Amino acid sequence: MKITLTVNGSRRELEVDDRRLLADVLREELGLTGTKVGCSHGVCGSCTVHVDGRAVRSCIMLAVQADGRAVRTVEDLAAPDGTLHPLQQAFSEEHALQCGFCTPGFLMTALPAVEAGAPLDAGQARELVSGNICRCTGYDGIVGAVVRASAICAGAAASGAEAER
Repeated sequence: MKITLTVNGSRRELEVDDRRLLADVLREELGLTGTKVGCSHGVCGSCTVHVDGRAVRSCIMLAVQADGRAVRTVEDLAAPDGTLHPLQQAFSEEHALQCGFCTPGFLMTALPAVEAGAPLDAGQARELVSGNICRCTGYDGIVGAVVRASAICAGAAASGAEAER
């Protein structure tokens, strides 16, 4: 079946089997291996991507369900010059990763709330990422990174609003 996706801002036309999962198409057809498949049941969150701005588990979404839609993967977070997104930078600074397998899913899960422009407290951050699983580390570093990044993005949003006045 022929589908058209806009992946990380680029329009892509693909021929896919109608039973093919979005995660597999992203990884195997498009070479976007940042999206991980941990459980294949939509439980662990490592396969999280955004479809039309909404976080979805790509290991349980068929590629044909994304036809005509915008897909954003973790590869799209850093700037073209390689500058890390504040959330990626916060993960590094808070030592929020070890093996890194689950990290893309945590980043994509937290991204909308972080970019919303309001700082999150630890409880809100913990709730936000509670559907993702990390087998290597405790969640304190991850929660700290989300809190830090939300404060940075909230500060940038406030600075932008002040500049517009």
